[in-house]
Amino acid sequence: MRGKSKFKVRRVEPDSKFQSTTISKFINYVMDCGKKSIAQRIVYESLDLASKESKLEPLDLFNKLVQNVAPNVEVKSRRIGGANYQVPMEVKEPRRTALALRWVILGAKSKRGTNMAKRLSQEYLEALNNTGFAVKKKVDTHKMAEANRAFAHFARMK
Repeated sequence: MRGKSKFKVRRVEPDSKFQSTTISKFINYVMDCGKKSIAQRIVYESLDLASKESKLEPLDLFNKLVQNVAPNVEVKSRRIGGANYQVPMEVKEPRRTALALRWVILGAKSKRGTNMAKRLSQEYLEALNNTGFAVKKKVDTHKMAEANRAFAHFARMK
């Protein structure tokens, strides 16, 4: 295609405390109305709370939680011959972590009562135990892909 430019990936600076780009992205997802310092305080406080309870280092805890929540396959809608099919496709790395981080935040926001740092730390601990909202989303995504496995051959067609 003429004139189609390649997508440029933006470089995200690592966060100040753990020097991790994944935590920096997570802070950006938590951030509301451009208030990054508040988002940093929420994320760092939630990591401290969860690490005290789980007795793991905060960075190890975060990496393990992302690994537990990140989906391997998802379904994408493809139109073939006038019909729409839910075609299971493998999820590549940047999208895997983005989905995992988004689901953890959604799970924390769905809880009510306490402040965001405590809700996030609860969601971290649930994800480490393979329970909770984010892990349920992953399991549901995998079930959808398994149910539509018959249409997997459409993934190779272009």
